[in-house]
Amino acid sequence: MTPPTVLAVIPARGGSKGVPAKNLAQVGGVPLVARAVRACLASHEVTDVVVTTDDAAIADAARAAGDTSGTPERLHIVRRPTAIAGDRASSEDAVLHALDAYEAMRDRAVDVVLLVQCTSPFVTREDIDGVAAAVAREGADTAVTVAPFHGFLWRDGSALEEGNYGVNHDKSVRQMRQDRPEDLLETGAAYAMDVAGFRAHRHRFFGHTALVRTDPARVLEIDDPHDLARARALAPLLDPSPLPTLADVDAVVLDFDGTQTDDRVLIDADGREIVAVHRGDGLGIAALRKAGLPLLILSTEQNPVVAARAHKLRIPVLHGIDRKDLALKQWCDEQSIAPERVLYVGNDVNDLPCFALAGWPVAVASAHDSVRAAARAVTTTPGGSGAIREIAAWLLGPTLTNPTPVIPGPPKTHTPS
Repeated sequence: MTPPTVLAVIPARGGSKGVPAKNLAQVGGVPLVARAVRACLASHEVTDVVVTTDDAAIADAARAAGDTSGTPERLHIVRRPTAIAGDRASSEDAVLHALDAYEAMRDRAVDVVLLVQCTSPFVTREDIDGVAAAVAREGADTAVTVAPFHGFLWRDGSALEEGNYGVNHDKSVRQMRQDRPEDLLETGAAYAMDVAGFRAHRHRFFGHTALVRTDPARVLEIDDPHDLARARALAPLLDPSPLPTLADVDAVVLDFDGTQTDDRVLIDADGREIVAVHRGDGLGIAALRKAGLPLLILSTEQNPVVAARAHKLRIPVLHGIDRKDLALKQWCDEQSIAPERVLYVGNDVNDLPCFALAGWPVAVASAHDSVRAAARAVTTTPGGSGAIREIAAWLLGPTLTNPTPVIPGPPKTHTPS
């Protein structure tokens, strides 16, 4: 059976009264239109993406997002006519026009069309997959993203000479939250419609509407400057951390205690220390070494167990180091590796000077709060439980098989601005 054609349409006109040039406003350093494009192109359900706009700068920003997605051929720009580009034009009009333009351009009928809003900056691939699948695979006519809502809504009845009243509750009865029926808030992020029904009804809701639940923490629509400020404040918390690839680093430097171990030490009656390590970390380190990436263990502890582990892993070690940042700088100089091309993995405050030096400071999931806050990326795995194996998968892929050995180039330097 031929899979359905699913078209995601992103309306992004140039004019906006509440926030000038809103669809080009940046959240997390990325224009709103580009955020929507990236989410749609990441979807497993969406066949192609159309940005419909009357603005050349928005079109350029959308194309740039498509160029960096790995699938730029799936992105199409449709010029929106002036008649449906004003602030009174409906999103449905824009989607219908984009749908017709795409079908004419590609000579391909669309089965399901999505409306994805730039003004919901935290829409995710999962949200888009959810509404698309509800219509394309599960038999719904339409679908919308919703989030659980527990607020008490009131309406001002003074204009109608009525008393103020509760919309979703009886004001004379204050029910406990668990005793009230659950309300669901339309998020405004993503909608899906069966194309035949959409053409007939010319509205985003008809027939059976599936409700696709999303994370309420991500519900935010940008309508005014205050919404934009909130989105920018939330972006560091809600956006996924970027993960490094092999193209980003020339060397990996590892702390030991709390990074390759769980930070616990067993001491026998003779005072000898025993630590637990993870076999997966050894596998990951072996794969990085095989790929030709320079490796180093750097530890403040002067302990035979650190040297023994480094010997087993067949990588150099510097331990008993008071100033790890100075040792790291010296090692980089000796290896002709630019520090900004080093991935450094740590877990506690004595790693922070190295974090300031390395281009890719990485904290394990069990790291101290201050270390995770200073990290450029954080593993999902705690130290001693396979965190180094996880980092190796970032660089080499989940199977740890990189076909091209790394050949370190000359050190890269920054030109002062």
